[in-house]
Amino acid sequence: MKGLYCKSAVSDAEPKFVIQETTLPDALINHQVRVQVKACGLSPLDLKLLSDVGDQRDLIPVGREVAGVILQVGPKVTSFHPEDEVVGILPLDAPCSGLCDIIDIDEHYLVQKPEKLSSVCVAAALRDGLCAYTALHTHARMAAGQTVLVMDGASPFGLMCVQLAGYHGAKVLTTSHSPDTHAFLEQLRPSVARVIPVYTGSDMLPLVLEETGGLGVDIVVDSGVRLQEENDRETDEDKLLPHKHDIISALGVGGHWVTSHQDLQLDPPDCRLLHLKSASISFLNPEVWTASSAQQGRYLHILKDIVEKMSAGVLRPQPQEALPLYEATVAMETVQRRMKQKAVIQL
Repeated sequence: MKGLYCKSAVSDAEPKFVIQETTLPDALINHQVRVQVKACGLSPLDLKLLSDVGDQRDLIPVGREVAGVILQVGPKVTSFHPEDEVVGILPLDAPCSGLCDIIDIDEHYLVQKPEKLSSVCVAAALRDGLCAYTALHTHARMAAGQTVLVMDGASPFGLMCVQLAGYHGAKVLTTSHSPDTHAFLEQLRPSVARVIPVYTGSDMLPLVLEETGGLGVDIVVDSGVRLQEENDRETDEDKLLPHKHDIISALGVGGHWVTSHQDLQLDPPDCRLLHLKSASISFLNPEVWTASSAQQGRYLHILKDIVEKMSAGVLRPQPQEALPLYEATVAMETVQRRMKQKAVIQL
């Protein structure tokens, strides 16, 4: 049985992804279930996070968002039965790759997959749905009638945020990074209040203040920020990211900023402005749910709600082309270099 693994990078070298043979134990223990994987989503691997939590393995399993069918259950399993269709995200310390034909996983990381929801669709979008739910509900405590600014609303994560906020009655503003994504966002239903074309050089802040009557937004969700003014080393993609001061300035009184930027640095003037607004910041780390079992029940409730909303059409991720297993190595290298934000492998 083959799976995809990452060889730990030496110094600044790019990580290397390899297909390796692996085996499963003969018997399941306690709450484990054996799952035949139908589809697996590939997301960028955060090697720094793995190092921070003490994961020093030479071969790190790759591919954690899985959808499949249960073949066998352990002696203490109560939630599932053989032939149940399930979805879930493997924990950080999972011993096997999600691209193996058959995997063993604890039942507490899985939820039932609605019958009409395809395995490819849910494997491709489950992580982004979890991130959006965590950002808007867990961190920002979003409520109906609030105004939400989502950066890069056409990205897989941004699209989930836009749709989730709109479903819960929030007024949604978002930014677009190209003419095609701008047209796509303007055609969304339910529609967003305003799409700001930052790719044209439009200044985001005055447009946000114009749309909110000068009051600012209640919630900002970013997909990365610029810490400094433009410099020669920035890529074209970096130049489309919002500056941290613009985000803080766009917040209203009591506003909340949820950031994906791990190394955010705030200067004293930034902190002073946040203090004047009585605003707050949260750091979005989607791995926190599987890294700790303190809120396992809440995590499973979130996963169940996400797949039900996807099945009902409330959350409609952009279709992903399913790739065969033999293309997994090249696909993961592309995803890791951020040339593509998501890939899904069909087994």
